Amino acid sequence: MTAGAVTADGRAVQLADGNKLPMLGLGVWQVPDGPACVNAVRWALELGYRHIDTAQAYGNEESVGKALRDSGVPREEVFITTKFYPGRKDPVAEARDSLRLLGVDQIDLYLVHWPRGGPLRAWPGMELARERGLARSIGVSNFGAAALGQVVAAGTDPPVVNQIQFSVLKYRRALLDACLRLGIALEAYSPLGTGRHLSNKQVAEIAERLGRTPAQVLLRWCVQHGVPVIPKSTHRNRIGENAHIFDFTLTEQDVADLDALDQTHGTERALEHPWW
Repeated sequence: MTAGAVTADGRAVQLADGNKLPMLGLGVWQVPDGPACVNAVRWALELGYRHIDTAQAYGNEESVGKALRDSGVPREEVFITTKFYPGRKDPVAEARDSLRLLGVDQIDLYLVHWPRGGPLRAWPGMELARERGLARSIGVSNFGAAALGQVVAAGTDPPVVNQIQFSVLKYRRALLDACLRLGIALEAYSPLGTGRHLSNKQVAEIAERLGRTPAQVLLRWCVQHGVPVIPKSTHRNRIGENAHIFDFTLTEQDVADLDALDQTHGTERALEHPWW
């Protein structure tokens, strides 16, 4: 199976290093540390999620770890992603701190959160974190095609994932194509447009015809492009609804109609207006 290929059951993507990234995860960006985060993660695990995505910058790794322990789900069944905060110096030291907060022995996927200081600045430390067994897989987030190319060319251990803002209105086709060429799996954050896309007329019409929620349509669109998703919610019923994306299929016309909603002109950039 080639890197970036979806597994036969449709539930994961094969990474270039041999590991598998679940197609569905729960993201906990902007979920406060404490009960709100613990509950969201615990509910997700109860409802069948097996990927939790957090970050050092989110400040809620400890709650993710508590929920994982409280859930009773074996550690080896849950894929944990966290991200190096590039405002700090050493990815190895920060990985060790993340492991302490999460209460685990190894991060499944460790990402550079954004290319602060240039795309190559943090990468040697990321490679060292993997070499020392702190992370099973390493990758990046918010990297455009040019930045990805630099890391692949310079690194001995290329990134296996690029997590970016990706949705029907942010359909970065050229960046998706670049990732595929480089053997890097593209992963979508904000696949629901932080909720803004749920009221889109085209999305709502497709959802009504299929008897699905707009969120399920938006997530299924990503899945049919071979792109893993990490929707965020703190509501148990929505967390559950968002998991039901593997038992229906969008038609080719549905996918084409949703593709046409793109507002990025199919860009190879990760963000139109980078904040760093």
